[in-house]
Amino acid sequence: MEYKNLPDMKGLATLRAIVELGGVEQAGKSLNIGQPAVTKRLRSLEECYGFTLMQRKGRKLELTPAGERVYAYARLSLDYQESLAEDLKNLNAGLNSLSLEVTPSIGEHLLPEILLNFNERYPEFRIKSRMGYSRRIQTRIATGLSDVALLEKAPDHPDILVQKWLEDELILVCAPMHDWSDKTTISLEQLKQITFVLREPQSSSRILLDQKLKEAGIENLPHNLEVGSNDTIIEMLNRGRHMSFLPRFTVANALNKGFLRHIRVNSLKIKSTLWIARNSSSINNPVAEVFIQLLRTQSI
Repeated sequence: MEYKNLPDMKGLATLRAIVELGGVEQAGKSLNIGQPAVTKRLRSLEECYGFTLMQRKGRKLELTPAGERVYAYARLSLDYQESLAEDLKNLNAGLNSLSLEVTPSIGEHLLPEILLNFNERYPEFRIKSRMGYSRRIQTRIATGLSDVALLEKAPDHPDILVQKWLEDELILVCAPMHDWSDKTTISLEQLKQITFVLREPQSSSRILLDQKLKEAGIENLPHNLEVGSNDTIIEMLNRGRHMSFLPRFTVANALNKGFLRHIRVNSLKIKSTLWIARNSSSINNPVAEVFIQLLRTQSI
């Protein structure tokens, strides 16, 4: 599809308004346009994609299968537009603010203490943080929409400056009631006898795990559960039926309290690094400078 044939945001906003507000009349009032204009926008959107997006059933308009997909895309696109508008406003917020991106693992387990420490030392500065996957974070850093990022995988982009932050590793853990919890070490072959719950394939820790296991001669671990949160996995491990490989920094507290056990695997050590990334244009950002100095004092 050529760019000139792509739908405009008004058409997508109109479809979303019809669906979420319950009809053409309500959508028109919300968008401050008449009902004929709402209908015209919907028809233009349908012509753009070549599909009927809504059909009438009784007195109600309902999404067709194609409409369901376009509606999902409309929500995502409009949410991104709103986020972009907010980011652009923040560009004029002065030199007392910092836009920070972190991966979910770092956000769940390290970020709260970091932000509290920073706020205590520098109450005059403002930090706006958000979590996301590494690929999205790299895009935001590279385009200058965010100033600093904390990642589990180093970005590779000419406009992004990267430096090592903390050393960590992926470790095999299970609950004390697991059948193998009394073992201190197991072999690589024994991994094939364990039922795992793992992070989702696009997460940084899962990518690293799959890479290192493949290098060790193991293509796939036996698992039928993939979860997008370390905390959720830890909760599932406490039921005693599964094991998982998780970053040490995410399970340090559970290990110290005896909620989890660490089992070593012969001939397998999965070292990892946490990274600080920043856009080259943020070199002179004073908030970024003091924030990174604080990170240098942070230990796992």
